[in-house]
Amino acid sequence: MQRSFTLVFVSFCVGFCYGSSFPSNINIGGLFPKGSHENEVFHFALSHHQDIPRLVPQVDMVDTASSFAMTYAFCSQFSKGVYAIIGLYDRKTMNMLMSFCGALHVCFVTPSFPIETNNQFVIQLRPELQEPLIALIQHYKWTKFVYMYSSHSGLTVLQKILDTAAEKTWQVTSVNLDSGMDQTAFLKVVQDLEKKKEYNIILDCELERLNMILNLVNNIGLTYCPGFLDMNFTEFQKSGANITGFQLMNYSDENVSKAIEEWVDFDSKDLKLPKGRLKYTGALTYDGVSVMATAFQNLRKQRIDISRRGNAGECLANPPAPWGQGIDIQRALQQVRIEGLTGHVQFNEKGHRTNFTVSIMELSPSGPLKVGYWNENENYVNTAVYTPVVEEFFGLQNRTYVVTTILESPYVMLKKNHEQLVGNDKYEGYCVELAAEIAKHVGYTYKLEVVSDGKYGARDAESKMWNGMVGELVYGKADVAVAPLTITLVREEVIDFSKPFMSLGISIMIKKPTKSKPGVFSFLDPLAYEIWMCIVFAYIGVSVVLFLVSRFSPYEWQGDDSDGEEGQGQGQGQNEGHTNEFGIFNSLWFSLGAFMQQGCDISPRSLSGRIVGGVWWFFTLIIISSYTANLAAFLTVERMVSPIESAEDLAKQTEIAYGTLDGGSTKEFFRRSKIAVFEKMWSYMKSADPSVFVKTTDEGVVRVRKSKGRYAYLLESTMNEYIEQRKPCDTMKVGGNLDSKGYGIATPKGSALRIPVNLAVLKLNEQAVLDKLKNKWWYDKGECGSKDSGRKDKTSALSLSNVAGVFYILIGGLGLAMLVALVEFCYKSRIESRRMKVSCRVSQTTFRMTRTGSGGENGRLVAHDFPKAAQTLPCMSQAGMGLSTTGM
Repeated sequence: MQRSFTLVFVSFCVGFCYGSSFPSNINIGGLFPKGSHENEVFHFALSHHQDIPRLVPQVDMVDTASSFAMTYAFCSQFSKGVYAIIGLYDRKTMNMLMSFCGALHVCFVTPSFPIETNNQFVIQLRPELQEPLIALIQHYKWTKFVYMYSSHSGLTVLQKILDTAAEKTWQVTSVNLDSGMDQTAFLKVVQDLEKKKEYNIILDCELERLNMILNLVNNIGLTYCPGFLDMNFTEFQKSGANITGFQLMNYSDENVSKAIEEWVDFDSKDLKLPKGRLKYTGALTYDGVSVMATAFQNLRKQRIDISRRGNAGECLANPPAPWGQGIDIQRALQQVRIEGLTGHVQFNEKGHRTNFTVSIMELSPSGPLKVGYWNENENYVNTAVYTPVVEEFFGLQNRTYVVTTILESPYVMLKKNHEQLVGNDKYEGYCVELAAEIAKHVGYTYKLEVVSDGKYGARDAESKMWNGMVGELVYGKADVAVAPLTITLVREEVIDFSKPFMSLGISIMIKKPTKSKPGVFSFLDPLAYEIWMCIVFAYIGVSVVLFLVSRFSPYEWQGDDSDGEEGQGQGQGQNEGHTNEFGIFNSLWFSLGAFMQQGCDISPRSLSGRIVGGVWWFFTLIIISSYTANLAAFLTVERMVSPIESAEDLAKQTEIAYGTLDGGSTKEFFRRSKIAVFEKMWSYMKSADPSVFVKTTDEGVVRVRKSKGRYAYLLESTMNEYIEQRKPCDTMKVGGNLDSKGYGIATPKGSALRIPVNLAVLKLNEQAVLDKLKNKWWYDKGECGSKDSGRKDKTSALSLSNVAGVFYILIGGLGLAMLVALVEFCYKSRIESRRMKVSCRVSQTTFRMTRTGSGGENGRLVAHDFPKAAQTLPCMSQAGMGLSTTGM
């Protein structure tokens, strides 16, 4: 009993000490550039390692090329008590990091380029590939080649190559890609190499720069990058050059495939992860987290106390105080043995990868192909099996090829009398004639066969088998597919496409609106409403101004015709009759006659009145000319006003419903789109009640026709244009295409028909045969006339901004006329006063002429002399008093 109690007590004590001495949370530092792929994978990897001890990230986003930023971030994390750091370094900062790691005994795990160092605290995840490279050069029996390298990591490899070249008598030309070399300088170097017939080139640089170089160089021998499948061969593959490289990740491995699927589905609240291929640097980062998790689990099992209590220490202390437990962590990391995404992960005493296997890849016409592998035990092992090409271009005429297609109007249709016909004669349509043109240019005989399952081609989710026309090509049932087959990424991986023979995109179909006929008052449409109102006010204003200046100007007053010329020569002592033709009604009549361009029997005599008349005539000239130019279109054109003009119009309204084909590529486009307008449209479509999705295109067209303009259908533009030309001619396409894609002619991977078919498509396009075929089957055979019939451009009403300058001139002229009238009034008053030498009498007479005279339209006035008592008053005072007391 006593022994049992003791065992229980000891066991409890050990468990207590074990739990208290080893932390449950391990702080892991991270040093990554902002927005880096490795930082995103780092968080993804941590989500897979949540066991005790739990890894807690302490990440700093820094410029890895800045020594100050890296020093500050490293010291900050060290002071926070991190147990190890994972991250990237640059050529400018790697020596600084190694110095800190060695002095402070902090382990730095990195997927960056490997370097030669004896610092055991730097754990390098990327293996050194000098030995595989040398083995591959020897396998290809190269004795003369060019080594293009980046100074970040290539100097060590260059030294190894030069040492081997001295033994093997190789001729090596080295080119440093970092010595201020831009794209122009690089092209010049490549041209010089071609002149020297240097066709064997080794590229040693990072992935981003490597992709750029591949688009510029036509002959590449080897790439030193360990992520061969991460490179972009889209344009490079077309040149037919040979390219070989290394690959660490084995995508056929079950664990790798599972990790990639989880990476695509992984969603973090703090990060926006791209759903693309997991790059090799990301895979190295993932393995680095796995190595750290395994090392700390081993330390916990061994009951080694690594807890950091109190102050973690100063990073920049002199002398630096190393962390005592750092040696234990470094040993635990170097002793890890795991199978990661990049194969077997193991380190030597220097922290370098060892005992690894790397695949050798080549770029074949059908895509990247594994041709061998390298490891430390077996060296290079060639596994390539080359099958000779039996059929060449010259043998195309020796057999009848099967051309698969699909029944789809107007591409492939059965003739009305197809039951009486056999072979290719049973069919007609765009693709039928296209297949005949291609066969004529390539020079082979063919047989048209409609695909048995009536599908274009997709991979089954369960069986992973392809159906439709794509399946017939993949499994050898057909040689060519001539049909409206969209070029997509997943299809391009299993079959080859030609250049697009037709470009298209998602478009909007609506019911054609009824044409609006001109109304009873359509003659008012050429000018906007505000212009008509301004014209009315201008007419009244001009008439009033003309009346005023005529009253003030002495030159508008005439002697009475009954007095004759003799009356004009009488002295001042006699009564003199005067008339003014521009009363208020005559002024209105003059303005109206000028506006109607009919003239008038009276005209201004004074300068001020003629200024008013001139600017009014100029104003009416511009207004009437503009009105006349726009009037014919508004009275004769039947305008067709569309309720929507673009996808933006659809998205911002709710009266018109819109939808797509249920389960089609158009629906998938909206579901995956990240554009705000399309996201809004998708949100509406998926929540609409009743459903806006249709099962077939014919159902969608019928719904558009019966909806009376309350439903819009989203479909491919080519089909939209075709249906628009079919009776009852009540649909139309509005706006531009929402996306861009193309139809291509497909052939099996590696088929001898691929190149000649592609050349035939390009030739037909250059000869405008493709355009002629489309016009024939879309418009020439259309049932609704010209494709532009009923599509008259809508004439817009003139706005105020179009004729604003005319109003400015009018207002300026009216102001000028009033100013001239005032000057005339003052000038005439002074002259009359001096001539008559009676200052107040003339002024009083002039004042009475302006104040009285309401007897008749012509303003007939009788002037009287002032009383003698008023002759002693100052002239200007009397005149000023008279003006201040008068009114209209």
